[in-house]
Amino acid sequence: MRRRLITALGLAVVGMPAIVFGGILYYLLIGTFLVGAAWEYIHLFRAVKYEPNLYITLGGVLAITFTRMFFVEYAQPVFAIFILAAMAVHLVTYERGRDQSALDFGITVGGIVYIGWIGAYLLDLRNLPEGGWWFMLVMFCVWAGDSGAYSIGRAYGNHKMAPRLSPKKSWEGYAASVFTGAHTGAFYVWVFQTFGNHIHDIAIWQGAIMGLLLGALPPLGDLGESMFKRQSGIKDSSDLIPGHGGFFDRIDSWLWGAIIGYYFLVWFII
Repeated sequence: MRRRLITALGLAVVGMPAIVFGGILYYLLIGTFLVGAAWEYIHLFRAVKYEPNLYITLGGVLAITFTRMFFVEYAQPVFAIFILAAMAVHLVTYERGRDQSALDFGITVGGIVYIGWIGAYLLDLRNLPEGGWWFMLVMFCVWAGDSGAYSIGRAYGNHKMAPRLSPKKSWEGYAASVFTGAHTGAFYVWVFQTFGNHIHDIAIWQGAIMGLLLGALPPLGDLGESMFKRQSGIKDSSDLIPGHGGFFDRIDSWLWGAIIGYYFLVWFII
């Protein structure tokens, strides 16, 4: 827990200036996490003898995130081009004797879509008007829910939530995630309504509902990555981030949180 906390503080020191100032600094931060996660995703499947294409996946994630950040009108064509490129590459590998090329194609596309297209909502969220504040509202709920689940689950978790996917996760921890997320959302809105004018268009009860959703649903992203790791027989996607595993381990719940938070804000608040 101490190692995990120290690493989290270090990430905050690096990440907060990028979140506050946005722009290229923020893109480099999020792009590093997403490309790193895509690299780990490919190697998880290669560990069990699948052969998704590393270059198409990494190139797709990089191109999609770049266009979604700076040239949004080109994002959909770029996305389509990389899907078609993946098909072309895996057709060649099949012709050369790789009988599992259809499955490899599905894994390649899965990485482009899940980590690239869905991951780019982390950029879309920050690019909203007053995006730094909205990003912090959304991600604080996700992070608080994750921390609550980890702490309460470790201390009091007796009822297994998904024993095949993640034996350490419990319903007690999940309840703590929902509770903590909802209260964090309400508290964050109250603080900035009381001491600032940055998010005056959202009510405290709306912050609580958003926080509840961000405590309840992003754990599925964590379980989703666990599914990949169980199939690969690997505990962590890598050991690059002390106490947190790899890039994919760190952002698995962010992917869900970003898209849920983005559409909640766009549909109901902004």
